[in-house]
Amino acid sequence: NKIIGEGQPRVKNVQTQTYRSFNGCDVFAWCLKEDDDLEDIDSILEKMEDSSGLSYETKSGVIADSRPLLYVEHRNLNPETELKRYFGARAVLGDQRPRQRQRPYIRSTWLTAPKNTWPRYSKTGIAMRLLETGRGVQHFTFEHHREYQQVQFRFLDAVESLDPNNIVLLLQMNPYHVDSLLQLSEVCRMQEDQEMARDLVERALYSLECAFHPVFSLTSGTCRLDYRRPENRAFYLSLFKHMIFLEKRGCPRTALEFCKLILSLDPENDPLCVLLLIDLLSLRAREYAFLTRMFQEWEGHRNLSQLPNFAFSVPLAYFLLSQQEELSEAELSQAWERAAHLLQHALIMFPSVLMPLLDHCSVQPDSRVTSHSFFGLQAQISQPPALNQLVSLYVGRTHSLWKDPAIMAWLETNVHEVLRRVDTSEPVVEEFAQKRKVRYQSAPRNISRHVILSELKEATAALPLEVTSQPLMGFDPLPPLDSITSYTRPERMTQPSNESTLSLFFRSFLPNFTLQGEVRQDGAEEAGAGQDLNQGVNRLMAAMRDMLANIQFQEPPRDENPDGDADWD
Repeated sequence: NKIIGEGQPRVKNVQTQTYRSFNGCDVFAWCLKEDDDLEDIDSILEKMEDSSGLSYETKSGVIADSRPLLYVEHRNLNPETELKRYFGARAVLGDQRPRQRQRPYIRSTWLTAPKNTWPRYSKTGIAMRLLETGRGVQHFTFEHHREYQQVQFRFLDAVESLDPNNIVLLLQMNPYHVDSLLQLSEVCRMQEDQEMARDLVERALYSLECAFHPVFSLTSGTCRLDYRRPENRAFYLSLFKHMIFLEKRGCPRTALEFCKLILSLDPENDPLCVLLLIDLLSLRAREYAFLTRMFQEWEGHRNLSQLPNFAFSVPLAYFLLSQQEELSEAELSQAWERAAHLLQHALIMFPSVLMPLLDHCSVQPDSRVTSHSFFGLQAQISQPPALNQLVSLYVGRTHSLWKDPAIMAWLETNVHEVLRRVDTSEPVVEEFAQKRKVRYQSAPRNISRHVILSELKEATAALPLEVTSQPLMGFDPLPPLDSITSYTRPERMTQPSNESTLSLFFRSFLPNFTLQGEVRQDGAEEAGAGQDLNQGVNRLMAAMRDMLANIQFQEPPRDENPDGDADWD
């Protein structure tokens, strides 16, 4: 049975009424006799949470949550939960339930649902170990057993061959090797096969979740994974890529839950810099209260207002809150004033955002704005390259949220107010200008890593040369400079100098290839499949030798009329 809360079984397809405990309360779960009633469970649970005292109302009238900020709900990790809210259980599940009753037992997981089309899962050689516990958090790490390390070495050889077919061959023998799944997913995505790319990422997540430590919790927000350890990076990247696919699929609420999960694994360092994306997912999921709460709690020690995405998205969230009819007049007015105050500060701090944002929204500013130098071309030219990355990333992602006529009218009002404050030389204008000059001199490595994963052309074009000049691998983009390695790849010995040219040619795309009679210097034992592959290539080489020996080159026929205009055959 799947779990609804911490250790609480989900009740489904039973004929008797049952009592369960949920969040410290005794909960009555209705029995289900038809699959169409499945969507009732989610609505029941939502009512239970609403009455469990987990939320309270702030002085500003915004409903706040008393749970930890990065608290993750299991049911919100399932995109079907969100899709059923939009379309209903019958449209989402269809005839899926009857088939599931006849399927063989497959381990149930939270991050993704295993599919019948996947290979049968067996232990891969990945495990998770608890490193230490202290200050209310638990530090874990993934570990690679010896057999998995050998597969990892063969994977690195396949990557160096620059031939995706070698990765496919490796996956045929090791269908749940995580880095191979991630790398091949990147190849499928580049070939516009989005469905296969998403399926490979989900399979990688399933493999990693099956290796979880018994006390590792997705929901508590107190479990940590160090990105400096190479074994942990695959989990980060799998979650990030899965989150992007969910957002493209139209499931922003589910994607937001995965974003919170990624951030909870290392909130201090944020190795994938999901803070640059969490505001967009919050706005698209209409979780305005979460975004404003995060800004209030983290602004003091994280300076979120110094990121252009938070500087503009938080006032937009307050503005959208001020449009909700269920709030009183005083609460609407307070939210409106807060939104205007924060937006004006954002425009003064980041004047280079306005013109690209209007351009993406196909809006022509009035003559007062175009003629003023504060928002002119100089504001974009004079900004540091690191700030240009952040601005390009934000505008490229979120410009569609600003196209609403009411939002654009609100923006116009505040732009004019900012110009008035600039003309009157308010001290805050010069103060923010000095901050722009001192800060944003160079982008931290996690921001560059995020820009690479975002694949937005506007942002990637602004990456510095020291980032773009080094090879970027899909399974480990821009690894940390202070990596903590638990095992190293054995050095490959120099090949004999009398090796034939044809052998070198085959070794260029098959690093493990050996000629008949050659002995590998590392003494590694060849797997049966690998031996068959070498034998096949040896036979291919013999055939190619015969073919090359029998090739006779003929001179092309001379053209008797070199100046003629005859067509080529």
